[in-house]
Amino acid sequence: MNYEAALDQALQRLHDEGRYRTFIDIERRKGHFPQAIWKRPDGGEQEITVWCGNDYLGMGQHPVVLSAMHEALDATGAGSGGTRNISGTTVYHKRLEAELADLHGKEAALVFSSAYIANDATLSTLRKLFPGLIIYSDELNHASMIEGIKRFDGAKRIFRHNDVAHLRELLAKDDPAAPKLIAFESIYSMDGDFGPIAEICDLADEFNALTYLDEVHAVGMYGPRGGGVAERDGLMGRIDIFNGTLGKAFGVFGGYIAGSAKMCDAIRSYAPGFIFTTSIPPAVAAGAAASIAYLKTAEGQKLRDAQQLHARILKMRLRGLGMPIDDRGSHIVPVHVGNPVHCKMLSDMLLSDFGIYVQPINFPTVPRGTERLRFTPSPVHDPKQIDHLVRAMDALWSRCALNRSHAVA
Repeated sequence: MNYEAALDQALQRLHDEGRYRTFIDIERRKGHFPQAIWKRPDGGEQEITVWCGNDYLGMGQHPVVLSAMHEALDATGAGSGGTRNISGTTVYHKRLEAELADLHGKEAALVFSSAYIANDATLSTLRKLFPGLIIYSDELNHASMIEGIKRFDGAKRIFRHNDVAHLRELLAKDDPAAPKLIAFESIYSMDGDFGPIAEICDLADEFNALTYLDEVHAVGMYGPRGGGVAERDGLMGRIDIFNGTLGKAFGVFGGYIAGSAKMCDAIRSYAPGFIFTTSIPPAVAAGAAASIAYLKTAEGQKLRDAQQLHARILKMRLRGLGMPIDDRGSHIVPVHVGNPVHCKMLSDMLLSDFGIYVQPINFPTVPRGTERLRFTPSPVHDPKQIDHLVRAMDALWSRCALNRSHAVA
């Protein structure tokens, strides 16, 4: 086999379909978020505004977080020194897990190197703990959940997105005595819609199933202490396993699960993705714990309120221009383009002509024909920046001859 030719063909397919991913080299500047410096391919530099980051509340540059990280770095050094079992558990890891357990009202939590790994490792391990387990998964679950369920050595059922009736049909067809787990998300980040948590929990009660809720895009963002949509809706006690991230609203790095002490102990003891991975650096753990604690306070609520306000303003203004906004009520602002080439073109022109950085979202992240720009306004995007974005979108939509329409929802 000609390996070089095979690689060329694989990469060319992406170029031909207009979905080859280009990394934009940016330099974040402490104290200036969401402003950054774009290192242009021609060697020059350009100041830009980041509109697609997952640091939803700007906590990645918050003084409380940075102070905690500096303190831990000076006290302990850079790395953790090993896996959690072999010298890699520190007081900072234990404090972080205690903060996370408290955040979700659970007995325990377990920190992983990412939420992706937490999903993959946990879901793929559950068969070892519950022989004969059947997993029921929403069809739009994140790639990390899908990967973990694919590697899960047991029966799998896929239910239509947010379709509780379809889920019921699938549950009813299986052996009532078989152990079951329903895996779903609180916010599906590409459309910004919410999962029907209460209704799924009702089915879980009826069919004696465990619940596994991914709150990656909701932790820090919803609920009076930032515990997510389940906290906002008073449903935390009905969830058996939470999955979350430390790299989005909390602004640092890593992922976790939270649940009963026995559940976390079992995953800790059986999941290869936890056992054989170097633990996150103590400074990272310290920063994440400080961020979580801060967002549990009234000051954290002020950030959440400001973020929601800016998201509503941006949706309203773009909708007023006839942009195809899919407004599902969350903090995410997707603008549907429907063509990968046009989507990339819009992204490139926003960056080069207007200093606005938003990545195109193409297949396989979203289905073909639903390509979009996904804006994530933060509390620190000011009115001038919002106005600049709206005017730029208005100009480019016309220049690219894209159809204006009423909002999708």
